[in-house]
Amino acid sequence: MPKKTETESQEDEGDRQRFADRVLLFLEDAVYWAIAVVLVIGSAALLVAQFNTMLHLRDAAAKTVMLEVLDGLLLIFIFVELLYAVRSCLRSHEIVAEPFLIVGILAGIKEIVVLSVEAATLLEKGPQFARAVVEIGVLGGVVLVLALAAFVLRERRRDTQDAGENASDEEDAPQAS
Repeated sequence: MPKKTETESQEDEGDRQRFADRVLLFLEDAVYWAIAVVLVIGSAALLVAQFNTMLHLRDAAAKTVMLEVLDGLLLIFIFVELLYAVRSCLRSHEIVAEPFLIVGILAGIKEIVVLSVEAATLLEKGPQFARAVVEIGVLGGVVLVLALAAFVLRERRRDTQDAGENASDEEDAPQAS
């Protein structure tokens, strides 16, 4: 059997690497699809549970009903936004930070809403009320930081797209001699 040349050995190695990349890409997509299915099923289950909660709370105080409904809907929004993040990962094959920042913003807002209502019941319990107010303030700060980060990412992406469009416009323009 003739000995392989260095070029043939490099080609074989390249073929093995391409095959491994294809297999890993397929497995990565399979995991993302599984996550997407779990998120869709979870979202549907949360919607059904939300309708069930509304039916069971029809005789409860309006404040209780609104808090439970808002809490459940914000949780559904979190699931849907995570589903969007998974879809973005499947499409681009890279993790995009912005959907996860939005999930963090929604989670922070959800907790602020829940804590705000609970804080109203703790008004007479000084230390517990003060702790709830501090927690609401910290969550508010986290939401603002996450919103600022999402804004900066969006602006940077817009600037990058604009720069790419300007460069392609310059390439398409006729050259003056």
